[in-house]
Amino acid sequence: MVKLFEGGAYLLNGTQLIADGVNACEEVKSKTGKAISKEEAAKNTMAYSILSNHNTSGNDDKLKIKFDAMASHDITYVGIVQTARASGLEKFPMPYVLTNCHNSLCAVGGTINEDDHLFGLSCAKRYGGIYVPAHQAVIHQYMREMMSGVGKMILGSDSHTRYGALGTMAVGEGGPELVKQLLNKTYDIDRPEVICVYLTGKVAPYVGPQDVALAIIGAVFDNGYVKNKVMEFVGDGISALSTDYRNGIDVMTTETTCLSSVWRTDDETKNWYAVHGRLDDFKYQQPGDIAYYDGVVYVDLSKIKPMIAMPFHPSNIYTIDDLNANLMDILDEVEKKGAKQLDNDTVTFSLKDKVVNGKLMVEQGVIAGCAGGTYENICDARDILKNHSIGADEFALSVYPSSQPVFLSLVENGAIADIMVAGATVRSAFCGPCFGAGDVPANNCLSIRHSTRNFPNREGSKITNGQIASVALMDARSIAATAVNKGVLTAASDADFELTRPTYHFSKDVYENRCYFGYDKADESVPLRFGPNITDWPTMVPLTNDLVLKVVSVITDPVTTTDELIPSGETSSYRSNPLKLAEFALSRKDPAYVGKAKEVQKGEKAREEGSRPEAEVKELEAVYSAIKSKFPEFKEMETGIGSTIYAVKPGDGSAREQAASCQKVLGGWANIAGEYATKRYRSNLINWGMLPFLLDEEIPFENGDYIYIPNVKDAVVKGAKEFTAYVVKNGSLNEFTLKMGDLTEDERKIITDGCLINYYRS
Repeated sequence: MVKLFEGGAYLLNGTQLIADGVNACEEVKSKTGKAISKEEAAKNTMAYSILSNHNTSGNDDKLKIKFDAMASHDITYVGIVQTARASGLEKFPMPYVLTNCHNSLCAVGGTINEDDHLFGLSCAKRYGGIYVPAHQAVIHQYMREMMSGVGKMILGSDSHTRYGALGTMAVGEGGPELVKQLLNKTYDIDRPEVICVYLTGKVAPYVGPQDVALAIIGAVFDNGYVKNKVMEFVGDGISALSTDYRNGIDVMTTETTCLSSVWRTDDETKNWYAVHGRLDDFKYQQPGDIAYYDGVVYVDLSKIKPMIAMPFHPSNIYTIDDLNANLMDILDEVEKKGAKQLDNDTVTFSLKDKVVNGKLMVEQGVIAGCAGGTYENICDARDILKNHSIGADEFALSVYPSSQPVFLSLVENGAIADIMVAGATVRSAFCGPCFGAGDVPANNCLSIRHSTRNFPNREGSKITNGQIASVALMDARSIAATAVNKGVLTAASDADFELTRPTYHFSKDVYENRCYFGYDKADESVPLRFGPNITDWPTMVPLTNDLVLKVVSVITDPVTTTDELIPSGETSSYRSNPLKLAEFALSRKDPAYVGKAKEVQKGEKAREEGSRPEAEVKELEAVYSAIKSKFPEFKEMETGIGSTIYAVKPGDGSAREQAASCQKVLGGWANIAGEYATKRYRSNLINWGMLPFLLDEEIPFENGDYIYIPNVKDAVVKGAKEFTAYVVKNGSLNEFTLKMGDLTEDERKIITDGCLINYYRS
């Protein structure tokens, strides 16, 4: 099904792979008549070409990227614009799309969601942006339909910013990286490795894009095979896949932790651009005759079966057939793994109690968002549902077309009517089911979803309130088959249906009649519309040369998601208010965190105001006394005081910057980690002036311990890779070593200035 090469490989003429090895160069020469080095062949990937065309540094290895366009939605664009305004924003220097697909229901927090939307529209008018009102499209479908282009690069403040199937390299990052682009700065990275994803064979008619995506995620997530790399899709198997199908696979590459993705283009891609009236944005794109890749993910599409990702991660995969054949054993395994991951005594995670007469019963199905809500997915689901009923019992099915143009075409071809008659409900474009703000299941329920993630709490339940629900990811076709079986888990391979695949008709009028297109039409006379929840960032001080940090949370889970660092769901309504949002930090993982961090922060606030910190935080007296016994020159009034957390591997999942900024607002000055799950989370820490420390030894401290790090600012400025630190405990100092990966010159300055806003002000 999916095989990984142990090393790199050459790709000849886009069709033949030669694994790297002792005789690889000779074999390449014998087959092509050309002698070429690995380094030269690596320049023949599509990714290398696109990155080079957008690089402004003049250095092939140290890239400074300028993007062609950007996108944000309504839980990120307020903070981005506010940060950019504080840093000197005058107008948007590139097409910047502000969509309203996350807080679009306006159902939480009084007026504040719609206040954000009016703020976004006023920003588009004042600074020259593109504004997509609520319910018009989910962010990534709009960008596919209107902004993608072969060879382009797009940056989005959402982790699922992926348009590779359309020949576009897209990157999802935290808000500060978009701020940099708005201020005519660059996206600075080392040239990433490129992994060949070779698709061959032909999928069965009952196998959908989510099945292929989950199979790939299951093969590469745990081993980090593609982490922070670019996945480049090639192979003969692509030709038989529609563009919608390719998009469905591509958007899920985010769950592999790769940096970006790109696909070869063909006549099918050309037709897609033609249908959307943007043929000028198409060109044929493929690797050079001899291209070298740093690894290969080899996928035989003919062997893919309907898949399910069980709670609580998209990589926790099984075939539906295997699950049904070994139901109690697999459910027992999933329960044990899930209980360990939840690590919470207030709830009991159970699935075996959902087995009735030897069948797994599901209470809810959802087909939605950038992954599930595409035209072809919904048409295929209709073909399965037509002339059936989902029943009048617990099982419910909701379908969300990904944009109004998609919705319109589904209305015109009759799909919506057939789906509604079957008993499913059809909603407007909305990302809510993907992050816990829509279709929240009842307590102890299991939901099957064609969406992007199934992390704990991601469906909207609150474990700390005694609520537990869970999500399994599946393809729309198998969800529809399950619906026909009244909630009995069923693979699409067991359904009786015939695909009709009606032709898609895109209506651009839907957008032209409702969206605001203001790029290059900035009008500084337009006032910004502020609601009472929209607040400025609090003042953040520069890094002091010495730091005293209190460890206020220790998380030993193998992976910590951004949903656990800052929950999604209803908290999204407060993302325009840094102080209010910070109250939710780690609330579903470590509820004591906020109180502990705020207590430490009292000492730092006192120091900044010229008062003695130990007068506010009494335990600092003993800490300072211990430090002075070894460092008599220690000056408490010149030493920053803050909090830090430890996590084994933090930052998997969402790109949202608030996972870091909330810690900063509460006085956080660092993270300590075994490794960072994604580049984007580490970048978020840096951009908010937080030190991204690494610890590759046993944890020498406990929750509640203080850590003293002398000369940390000097070390950052000098580009140090190691930092001497001390655990302050029981009157003594125990030395240990913290490490840090490479930082660019700008990143070092951002950290020492205290945050990105301070950096631009200075």
